[in-house]
Amino acid sequence: MSNKTLLAYIKELNKTVFRTEELVAISGKSSSVVIQGLNFLKTQGLVFKIYHGVWSFGNKLPNPYSVIPYILPKQRAYVSFISALHLYGIIEQIPQFITLASVAHTREIKTAAGVFMVHHLNPSFFFGFDWKKDGEEFLIAEPEKALADCIYISTYKKKQFSNFPELYFPKEFNFKKVEKYLEKIKNKKAFIYALKKLENIKKKAKNN
Repeated sequence: MSNKTLLAYIKELNKTVFRTEELVAISGKSSSVVIQGLNFLKTQGLVFKIYHGVWSFGNKLPNPYSVIPYILPKQRAYVSFISALHLYGIIEQIPQFITLASVAHTREIKTAAGVFMVHHLNPSFFFGFDWKKDGEEFLIAEPEKALADCIYISTYKKKQFSNFPELYFPKEFNFKKVEKYLEKIKNKKAFIYALKKLENIKKKAKNN
């Protein structure tokens, strides 16, 4: 049996955010022992409990975007909708919570690092995203897909994303690409509604 402390194993993971089972695997200790140890380290201010089975190492809470892969470990999720548009500078207003697209069920997830709103997309509409360019470990929709996702949700849930704060689209923003993405909507009535919504957004848009 190794004499290494639980803190030593956490450092060995070399990750700011980690799941309980990762620590169980690397330490060889039982889940109950690991959880008890983590709760003790929490009282010492050495770790934070972020969510069920999700922890962070250090003396401050991590960037909320960094916990996304851990709160939905069995489903892929990417930052989209209002949050992605804000990160791209298209919306100046800071969203109250981080909006995620996933094939998982729509739900709200409250964590110590932030609140996440997961919106369900049909698998056929789950595309148009990549890893954030500056090395942060989370997936994000490309700008055009973030807008298309908003419109997609609004076609089925009229109260969701029915109104936007002011939008500031950069010159390189491609509205044709948004329209191409919306063509993936199979329901003809919903597709027509989506195109009308896009046209209204284009009319109100303030281009830089």
